[in-house]
Amino acid sequence: MRAVFLDRDGVLNRAIVRDGKPYPPGTLEDLAIAPEVAPALARLKALDFLLLVVSNQPDVARGTQDRRQVEILNAALAGALPIDDFFVCYHDDSAGCDCRKPAPGLILRAARHHGVDLSHSFLIGDRWRDVAAGQRAGVRTVFIDYHYDERRPEPPANVTVPNLTEAIDWIVVRASQGAPVLETSAALANPRLADLKVKIFADGADKAAIVELAKNAYVKGFTTNPTLMRKAGITDYEAFARDLLASIPAYPISFEVFADNNAEMLRQAKLIAAWGDNVYVKIPVTNTKRETTAPVIRELTKSGIKVNVTALMTAVQVAEVCQTLAGGAPAYVSVFAGRVADTGRDPLPIMSESLKIINKHPGVELIWASPRELLNIFHADSIGTHIITVTHDVLAKLNLVGKDLDEYSLDTVKMFASDAGKAGFKL
Repeated sequence: MRAVFLDRDGVLNRAIVRDGKPYPPGTLEDLAIAPEVAPALARLKALDFLLLVVSNQPDVARGTQDRRQVEILNAALAGALPIDDFFVCYHDDSAGCDCRKPAPGLILRAARHHGVDLSHSFLIGDRWRDVAAGQRAGVRTVFIDYHYDERRPEPPANVTVPNLTEAIDWIVVRASQGAPVLETSAALANPRLADLKVKIFADGADKAAIVELAKNAYVKGFTTNPTLMRKAGITDYEAFARDLLASIPAYPISFEVFADNNAEMLRQAKLIAAWGDNVYVKIPVTNTKRETTAPVIRELTKSGIKVNVTALMTAVQVAEVCQTLAGGAPAYVSVFAGRVADTGRDPLPIMSESLKIINKHPGVELIWASPRELLNIFHADSIGTHIITVTHDVLAKLNLVGKDLDEYSLDTVKMFASDAGKAGFKL
């Protein structure tokens, strides 16, 4: 189990700053939670993190606050936010306890109580004490710098950010980079097609297979491209597209332009878009000369044509494309996660960052493109990707989802034995 340990005052609720120094709220009337806190924490819960508050409350020992009042404030936070547990130190420095931050005792106690793997956990704090406690406990640390008039973390935190949203953005990307986050996910340990939220689009150019896949309840749309069409032996682009649209009129489907200059791309895109209301026109992010297609994308989306901007591989490209799409027609942005993986890079951080960018643009959806294996469907689903395009050969494996591994092992042994017999091998 993994956790994000959270300081309370200044992280979950606003600290009361006087003369440059932060103080906790004294009563419920003083308690203020910024509107971005709950949705930010929900992102961590979606990744199956425990959210554990570790808070110094020395005013109790100093006699300026009542322990019961601290518990009332914590209960109010628990009612408003998806917090799993609170661990509080009520001591002052003079007590010499092991729980007052910068000592790591609160974190270690919380970890033991909940069975937390500290090596894959994080801490978010807004004071040097928080960071030091996290470092001593062996978790990665995020420092929210509100520029208080006090000492800064030394050594520094793993990252310094200006607010909670950016703190969680950083954690989400790092969590996606760590394979155990996915390995310990219940959805990946026991995959079920019925639990998927990501929309599966079939990617291919075999009409008979496409028509058959349209009968599959898990397939929600279709995409194709010139490479797939060429492999399928298609020579008349428009005839194939129109025939396909007549066969599956109720599904979104993407057809790609094949011109290499902006003016001709624009002409082809308008022609393709006229073939049906369910058509998304695929526009590559650049042409073969590395020249941006942003002017084409902008004109199309502003005129109400749905586009699928394709062949992206970086979050920077996604950010640039989203600016071009802003305020336009519904659109897809296809990031080729499979091709990113082909280079030896983990695509999950790029996809997570891309999703964060895209979610700020209503009407734009992220496509996880070019997956290499069926497991990628569940990877895409785990981070909230809107759509994944899947080739017909990978879709043929859907019947294996959730298959008993002992039975699958036996099936494999039987296959080897059968093939050896059919081959007539002798020694």
